[in-house]
Amino acid sequence: MTTVEIEQLRAYMYVIGTGVVMVIFYYYIIYLYRSEKKGEKDYEKYGNLALDDELDSKILEKNPKLENDKKE
Repeated sequence: MTTVEIEQLRAYMYVIGTGVVMVIFYYYIIYLYRSEKKGEKDYEKYGNLALDDELDSKILEKNPKLENDKKE
């Protein structure tokens, strides 16, 4: 392969890689939007976690694994 062919191949791979990352990113945004719309998660609550970062802050969610361990 010549240098020109290698550079052309590199440019094609860059465009394809950027496209794949863009599709994955948009799919993730749609996933977050749908899960918040269905009421599965409240991402605003997690966003406020960065603002309310104190030791005595209330817990956002109970850990079901810890609840099961306490029952046994």
